[in-house]
Amino acid sequence: MNGDREGWDPTQYLRFSDERLRPAIDLIARLDHPGAVQVVDLGCGAGNALPLLAVRFPGATISGVDGSAAMLARAAEAGFATHQADIARWAPPGPVDVLFSNAALHWLPDHAGLFPRLLGTLAPGGTLAVQMPAMHDAPLRALQDQIARQGRWAERLRGVSSAPPILPAGDYYNLLRPRVARLEMWFTEYVHVLQGADPVVQWAMGSSLRPYLDALDEAERPDFLAAYSEALRPHYSTQADGTVLLPFRRFFLLASM
Repeated sequence: MNGDREGWDPTQYLRFSDERLRPAIDLIARLDHPGAVQVVDLGCGAGNALPLLAVRFPGATISGVDGSAAMLARAAEAGFATHQADIARWAPPGPVDVLFSNAALHWLPDHAGLFPRLLGTLAPGGTLAVQMPAMHDAPLRALQDQIARQGRWAERLRGVSSAPPILPAGDYYNLLRPRVARLEMWFTEYVHVLQGADPVVQWAMGSSLRPYLDALDEAERPDFLAAYSEALRPHYSTQADGTVLLPFRRFFLLASM
């Protein structure tokens, strides 16, 4: 999947909107640009972070970019300017003061080329603010590939995968530190308290599981989801009160020119 995110379902994605928004809130709280005029949310999805960016940067022009028309339709309801574009190739019409991206850039390949290019879109003193899941080895993600290679759907899913692993933190440091005046990086592991039937599966259906589901026909999806759910169960057990805990690790990056 590229940055277009075609086939994404805003309703499914927003099923856990509070949990998905928490990292964006934490990243925005660390942003500091007193003179920001142009603020862009790259990969804005359903637009949840746009009002928060507007509060953080009063008076700035806030806009969102995403590849999914369905997601942008939901984002536009908040009254902010949005633009449909492949975020892997997007370029702004002019310099950007704050380029914000929450849980989007991990879908794109070639970060060694991508991140310097994004730095090139910034105005003097501008900031690139990024959050990406660091979950490639976690059962939530690893079992998707494993289940995809088994069963009657294996041939149909040949070559299908979810987001690639992000780089080690040291690689981002070596890539960005020589190009910026200030660089901050950190990891946070959230423990999401989920409820409902198969909530970890439902979480994945709103994001990382989309490439597999989009490649399957309607008759194959229930069996695929059942196999995935069965594989997940030993790793994400139900608590005494019926909830399921989902540890979710995320990588944060602030790079200022």
